[in-house]
Amino acid sequence: MSYIKPVALLLFTAVLVVALSRNWGSVPAFGPLLSPFKGFWQNAEAKSDRTDQTLAISGTSQPVTVVYDDTGVPHIFAQNDRDAYFAQGFVTARDRLWQMEFQTHAAAGRVSEIVGERAVELDRYNRRLGMVYGAEQALKGMTANEAGAAVVQAYTDGINAYIRQLSPEKYPIEYKLLGYAPEPWTPLKCALLLKQMTQTLASGADDLLMTNILQKYGKDVVANLFPDYPSQESPIIPAGTKWDFTPLKVPTPPADSVPGSTLAFRWKEHDPTIGSNNWAVGSDKSATGYPILANDPHLQLSLPSIWYQVQLVSPTVNVYGASLPGTPGVIIGFNKQVAWGVTNVASDVLDFYKIRFKDATRKEYWHNNQWKPVRERVEVIKVKGMPDVVDTVRYTHHGPVVYQAEEKPFRSNVPVGYAARWIAHEVSNELNCFYILNRAKNYDDYVFALAQYASPAQNFVYADANNDIAISPNGKFPLKWKEQGKFLLDGTNPVHDWQGWIPAAQNPRVKNPPRGFVSSANQFSTDPSYPYYLNWTFAPAERGIRINNRLTTMKQATPDSLRQLQNDNYNLRAANFLPVMLPLVNPQGLNEPQQKALSTLRSWNYYNTVDALGATLFTEWLNRLYKSIWDDEFSRDGEQPMRYPTYDRTLQLITKEPNARWFDNVKTTDRKETMPELVNTSFRQTVDSLVRQHGTFGAEWAWGKHKGTDIRHLIPGLDAFSALDVQNGGGSSVVNATTERNGPSWRMVVALGPQPKGFGVYPGGQSGNPGSPYYLNLLETWRRGELNELLYLQSPTDKNPRIQSVLTLSPAR
Repeated sequence: MSYIKPVALLLFTAVLVVALSRNWGSVPAFGPLLSPFKGFWQNAEAKSDRTDQTLAISGTSQPVTVVYDDTGVPHIFAQNDRDAYFAQGFVTARDRLWQMEFQTHAAAGRVSEIVGERAVELDRYNRRLGMVYGAEQALKGMTANEAGAAVVQAYTDGINAYIRQLSPEKYPIEYKLLGYAPEPWTPLKCALLLKQMTQTLASGADDLLMTNILQKYGKDVVANLFPDYPSQESPIIPAGTKWDFTPLKVPTPPADSVPGSTLAFRWKEHDPTIGSNNWAVGSDKSATGYPILANDPHLQLSLPSIWYQVQLVSPTVNVYGASLPGTPGVIIGFNKQVAWGVTNVASDVLDFYKIRFKDATRKEYWHNNQWKPVRERVEVIKVKGMPDVVDTVRYTHHGPVVYQAEEKPFRSNVPVGYAARWIAHEVSNELNCFYILNRAKNYDDYVFALAQYASPAQNFVYADANNDIAISPNGKFPLKWKEQGKFLLDGTNPVHDWQGWIPAAQNPRVKNPPRGFVSSANQFSTDPSYPYYLNWTFAPAERGIRINNRLTTMKQATPDSLRQLQNDNYNLRAANFLPVMLPLVNPQGLNEPQQKALSTLRSWNYYNTVDALGATLFTEWLNRLYKSIWDDEFSRDGEQPMRYPTYDRTLQLITKEPNARWFDNVKTTDRKETMPELVNTSFRQTVDSLVRQHGTFGAEWAWGKHKGTDIRHLIPGLDAFSALDVQNGGGSSVVNATTERNGPSWRMVVALGPQPKGFGVYPGGQSGNPGSPYYLNLLETWRRGELNELLYLQSPTDKNPRIQSVLTLSPAR
């Protein structure tokens, strides 16, 4: 009987090996992941692993030298443009292949292929939104001219050259975790990555929520609580700027511009913490005698890092900056003569149209007094471990029908649908804009480059060594009547269609303004004198006002003083609200923690530093007060979802209309609440909630610990590859706009002059490999608000102690 245990153990081992070597539905095989020969052990990397290397690669016409510096940044030196972009594709894939491909899968609605049925609804959403259709349109624009087609193809060839020489044991670890392999890259994937950025920055819409408000409360309430221009603003183009063009005739709105509907679903609003700052100071304000430019785009912080630093050098270009992994060129950066950066405009470029179908087949829809055929696009969603899911998306001339009546969250069977007219579906060539900017030498080149750009609309800040500075809210803007798209539009009426485009030359722009600087922080593009309608709501004004106040008084600016402004933690919203809120607090009857909290707020200096208790108290108190004022009448949930009025309008109401009807909670019919009562109740509830969350009043209430910024891996729940609870200051309404999940994804400062000097950092590193020393090597510098000097080389033979290794890509013979 002594042989029974060994035999049983042998059988168990065999079963375990078989079980770990196969997929179980959407669960990947773990045997290959744990294998010492091709599992995650093979992904470990040390700095010493990066030594000089020569690779024979099919695809280059001449040898390409790639110099790597001490932060892992590749400096690519090529003898022609095609080889430069080929090499960029190769080295970017070398560091970020999984990230690049996963993001294109997400944009294309293909995540279910990787993770199974849990992603089906996400994939269906992206298919219904027309993400691939938009990428196909963008690719038409990219490849319409010979140069653009050559750039995209060269970059694609470089990525595929890397994939071809990649053995399974060297696959990035995420492929092993999820149990799949890389596929060949295509030019369409480059376009998909740009559409994904458009989705992030220009797919928010509140016209459905505003329609519900209009239907319930009427035009007077909408005009009163949701005005088209805030009471406090410092627009991007300085107020009073004269427009040097003759505007086109603006369309006349119809008498009844809103179809009668109450909508039981909501579309995502624009996230106010997704934004950015940029500015440039002119030579008169600069200690160097030349302009200095700064940019910090605010996006959801993730790992691998959103951006990838690169220097591209060929006979036509020498540019350094941040690229998007998966697209060629530099998106934010500088060359020897110019520097540029971007922030989001938040123009209204996604409108919903109510569609009336002829019958339940939804083959035809009514428009301009006739039935028109829909175009059907059959979407096959492949699901790992499950049968395919087939969905039919119906396209009208407006765009795809995103929701239909019989689907959740609709409850009626009326043959109607809601089509999305979205700028991302237009033929465009954003890469051509950046191709030109990468090579720009002067202001005229900047203007020409911006004329090529469509979406997502961006505030392009500019500075050059000729002492010019400029800024332009720029993109392809539809020509609309005022407030067209503030509410649901009538898909049967051609007057509701977009009526053309604002000429690119008439986009707002200012050059060398008298104040000596240009800036943007996602606030209103212009004052109301601009003759065209861009949107009725933009980001809250506090960041823009604070930046402009600081730059107005700033003299002898240096790169370091602009770096400090990027990290400015002054909370202007608190400075506006607290002097109004605090006098209303009744100290009688407060318990000990509430008394301490009140004292702390009274002495707080309004700075959201990492150790500030006041920042925690104010943020939570205002959020609770804000909700208590508006949620009973403008609930974001339920049968008729709405949006709240802005913080600006709320402050105006508190200070100038203390007896406004909105302070009464309509859900309590036996009494009438007042503003002082809401202030006191929300204050006590805030403190009590923080006691439950953090314990005794003290250091655990500090802003950094309370906020706890998380920089998460793109795979949800993969905490081992994430940077959690990063301790820093900031906040959504301060210049250092770092929140729990969003913040400065790239900080850059560039001093122009005879030889430009750049500084920059992002929260993560160059490598997408969690086992690499270059995965998180920049995080601490970013957390402290510091910048690294950017090594701007002039030739591959430059001597610099920061150079770590050289990779030579040699043509295969």
